[in-house]
Amino acid sequence: MNENKYITIPQLAEILGISRIAVYKKVKKGQIKAVKAGRNYAIARKYVANILGKVLSDEDKKEIDGAVEKTIREYGQVLKLLGSE
Repeated sequence: MNENKYITIPQLAEILGISRIAVYKKVKKGQIKAVKAGRNYAIARKYVANILGKVLSDEDKKEIDGAVEKTIREYGQVLKLLGSE
């Protein structure tokens, strides 16, 4: 038997431990990727780990790397001084 590829908003709300309304709001804001099926929304199971913060996408990794490089570029000398104390 194949595992369902999608979960419903109430199922995701239970997993996250938040209300269904909070999940609906996050879907409407685009914070959670969902597919509209009629009057309902479906969330791909492959995104659940991402939502829970267990998986970083390549885009997320690039954003973090960019932030680290910018911090080093702007505060590199200060970081070196703090590290030597």
